[in-house]
Amino acid sequence: MSRSAVLGAGSWGTAFAQVLADGEATEKVTLWARREEVARGIAEEHRNPDYLTETVLPAKVTATTDPAAAVEGAELVVLAVPSQSLRANLEAWGSTIPREAIVVSLMKGIELGTGLRMSEVIEASGIERDRIVVVTGPNLSREIAQRQPAASVVAGTDHAAAERVAELVVQPYFRPYTQTDVVGAEIGGAVKNVIALAVGMAEGLGYGDNTKSSLITRGLAEITRLGQALGGEPATLMGLAGVGDLIATCMSPLSRNHRVGVALGRGVPVEEVLAVPHETAEGVKSCGAVVALAGRNGVSMPICEGVTAVVAGQATPEQLTTALMTRALKHERA
Repeated sequence: MSRSAVLGAGSWGTAFAQVLADGEATEKVTLWARREEVARGIAEEHRNPDYLTETVLPAKVTATTDPAAAVEGAELVVLAVPSQSLRANLEAWGSTIPREAIVVSLMKGIELGTGLRMSEVIEASGIERDRIVVVTGPNLSREIAQRQPAASVVAGTDHAAAERVAELVVQPYFRPYTQTDVVGAEIGGAVKNVIALAVGMAEGLGYGDNTKSSLITRGLAEITRLGQALGGEPATLMGLAGVGDLIATCMSPLSRNHRVGVALGRGVPVEEVLAVPHETAEGVKSCGAVVALAGRNGVSMPICEGVTAVVAGQATPEQLTTALMTRALKHERA
């Protein structure tokens, strides 16, 4: 029987704790929460008072505000904090992670300033690469918490580590597929958030499915170009970690990035959109880092560039649409 810790009690961290706890091989799952009232609600009432509030968590799930206590004796340590706070969190409590534990990243972002993927940030904290596994794909937390069927990618440079994580998370409603292309898996997960903002803006502007389909397809081209430039495999981005995650995030009202894009398209100021409590739209945080990373690698990403300009207040969604539609024609596969 294994023990797991999930550091971060947001929507995805909470849902993933349930996935782990539903497994027969899991003895206990401890969630780490920043706030005492959240930890107490999970430990005593088996409900997260801030996220997925209608979900009753399995009895195997408990919670604490002490990160060292959360990871004590854990075979699996899952990181589920906002991407831009990962480095600071690891500096605060990374040394408490057991040296033999597999470390799972649920984050989907690119670090501002460094352009590092989340697994690279984890490795920079002193955790060996072969202990790091990435879980990605169409991971809408609410649907997974409701035990609706879903599939995900479990990627690790050490395939045995990825297989071990897959064994712990496989459920009748959660089907993992293992692979070793961590680069492709993380680029798909990070950039799709930015494309979802663009698709949401289109919806907010009142555009229909032709527009949204065009943005998703051309967005996939941008994701694939960047992924390949960094060493990722095109096949990864044609699968769950790319196309699958992109469709879910771009089209579902459950997607925070989609909702933020819709609000921006309707003219709501960026500051007002971001002021909504308990809502982290990773695309807003990571879009600038994605564009900078693409620039350093000579990759053209006009949708991501336009979204970054809107988020920075340098363009409106209408201007983004005009810029994309009036770009100079050139020969490229559509």
